[in-house]
Amino acid sequence: MKLKPLSDHLIVKPLDAETTTASGIIIPDTAQKERPEKGTVLAVGPGRRNEKGERQALDVTVGDTIVFKKYGADEVKIDGEEYLVLTESDIVAIIEN
Repeated sequence: MKLKPLSDHLIVKPLDAETTTASGIIIPDTAQKERPEKGTVLAVGPGRRNEKGERQALDVTVGDTIVFKKYGADEVKIDGEEYLVLTESDIVAIIEN
């Protein structure tokens, strides 16, 4: 991957939607085509600058699995792979294992 995020932007690889729920209900293809809301962080920018010009480090790191706003991300295709670019404010939570 040759994307280097700037400021408080992140590069995320979207996770595939599950096809079956925990109770065994099969999710139809039409519902699966919705934009994903989970992904793995592949790259992180250096952080946004505050009023004093100092960088504010991001709360997420490379490798984190995150939940983000459904329509907050921008889609980018590089070498046939789809990635999402979003800002730290678009992240709702970090999934801890």
